Amino acid sequence: MTASTMFQPLLAREIRATAQGLLVVLPDRDVLMPWSECSPRLAAASDSQRAEAHLSPSGYGIHWPLIDEDLAVGPLVAGCG
Repeated sequence: MTASTMFQPLLAREIRATAQGLLVVLPDRDVLMPWSECSPRLAAASDSQRAEAHLSPSGYGIHWPLIDEDLAVGPLVAGCG
């Protein structure tokens, strides 16, 4: 691994809110995380609040405006899959 690849952020191509959790589509794999592992706010939110999620144009972050939650993709999926 080169120094330039060691510090590249993990970026999502797509996200989907499902009944089971948040599906994050990465360049090399898909990761499904239960809502309880994402954040306490998302765990307590309604399905309609969770469904209103916006992936940043860069793929770096996710924003849920109805619950005022913002999460970075890299730290969110660091321990998954």
